[in-house]
Amino acid sequence: MPPSLPSTESPQPDDGSSLPENDPRLILATARLKSAGLRVTQPRMTILEALCQQRSPVSIEQLHAGLPAGACDLVTVYRCMAAFERAGLVRRAVIHQGTSLYQVAFGQAETYHVVCRASGNLELLSPEVSRELQRAVAAAREELRAKGYLEIAYMLEFSGVAPRS
Repeated sequence: MPPSLPSTESPQPDDGSSLPENDPRLILATARLKSAGLRVTQPRMTILEALCQQRSPVSIEQLHAGLPAGACDLVTVYRCMAAFERAGLVRRAVIHQGTSLYQVAFGQAETYHVVCRASGNLELLSPEVSRELQRAVAAAREELRAKGYLEIAYMLEFSGVAPRS
C-alpha cells in the first residue's frame, strides 16, 4: 500500500534511529549550507537530519511535529525550509490540497510521485520513469542556466484517481 499524505501523526524515520554525525548526507548538507552562504546552526542540522530519515515527502507541520521537543519552533522550520529550497537542499515533492510536501534533494536519487485525488494516497513512480524525468529536468535546467537564469526551481506534480484494487 502506498504511503498516505500528511496526517496528524509525526513522521517516522526509516529505522527509528538518528543519523550519525559522520553520515555522508549530513556532511554533504553541511557543505551545501556553507556554499549557499548559510550558517550551520543546530536547528538547521536537526531539521536536515529529520528530513534525511524520511521515506516519503513530508509537510512542514509533520516535520516539526517529529523534531525533538524544544529543537525549534514552527516558524523556524518554515524559514529553514525556504532557505533549504533556495539552496537546493530540499525540493517540494507534491502539493496536495494546498499542502506542500518536501524531501531532501541530495544524497539520494530523485523520486517522483503520483497522488490519488480520491484517497490522498501517494505512490512512487517507477525508477525507470523517475530516471527519464531526471534527464528531462537536467536538460531544462541546463537550458535555463545557458539563458542566464539563477536560483532555478521547479515543481512537477502528478495526480489522478487510482484504480480500485
